[in-house]
Amino acid sequence: MKKSFYITVLFFFIVSSAFAQKQKIKNQPYGDQRLYHFGLLVGLNFQDMIITNSGYTGEPDGNGNPGETWFCELPDYSTGFSVGLISDLYLNPYMNLRFTPTLHFGDQKYVFREENSEKLYSTSIRSNNLTFPLDVKFSSMRLNNYRPFVSAGVYGSLNLGRKKGEPILLKETDFGISFALGCDFYLPIVKICPEIRFNFGLVDLIEKDRKDLTDKSLEKYTQAISKGTSRMFVLTFNFE
Repeated sequence: MKKSFYITVLFFFIVSSAFAQKQKIKNQPYGDQRLYHFGLLVGLNFQDMIITNSGYTGEPDGNGNPGETWFCELPDYSTGFSVGLISDLYLNPYMNLRFTPTLHFGDQKYVFREENSEKLYSTSIRSNNLTFPLDVKFSSMRLNNYRPFVSAGVYGSLNLGRKKGEPILLKETDFGISFALGCDFYLPIVKICPEIRFNFGLVDLIEKDRKDLTDKSLEKYTQAISKGTSRMFVLTFNFE
């Protein structure tokens, strides 16, 4: 059970509801008509990876034992911290173009199980990603001091946490699609926007050419994975 993710989502919506109940006076009535504005975001990320196992079987050992077949899984979302900047360009009363470079700190835990025995191997890989999302934000009509929205777009990503010699090595770059939903809450001076974002990578991130490994016995863990694509959920509070 990925309890930490669901508990955080529940807390996220409770806080959002509390903001909505306190809004009575219409704040910043012309705030959405600025050609452009900036802000920052902070929040939590939950990193995951969609793994396709190869079913690769190693060579038999010298004692006549059959080769090992390892299968990989990520048992839980890895929780990390996110911080970023917001730049927003006004397109029309219901659409904005947004660029939000964000740094996501975290790690991922890989668990390998051998098919024909009770052997188990686990390792954690640092995954600090700098993402560059470009989104179109679609907002509803403003209702007093809150305004729901959805957004969709694409992103590129740089992995700043790569460390060679680990059992699993992720590629340096990624790109994918993202979707988000949230709500703008208008305060007298600042606009606070709770948001949940879903990032889905399109690149196979598993580095297959492992010339960096000095311990060749670790190669079987890379060979056990046919493909791995990133998936991340991000809960943030945007301050604009």
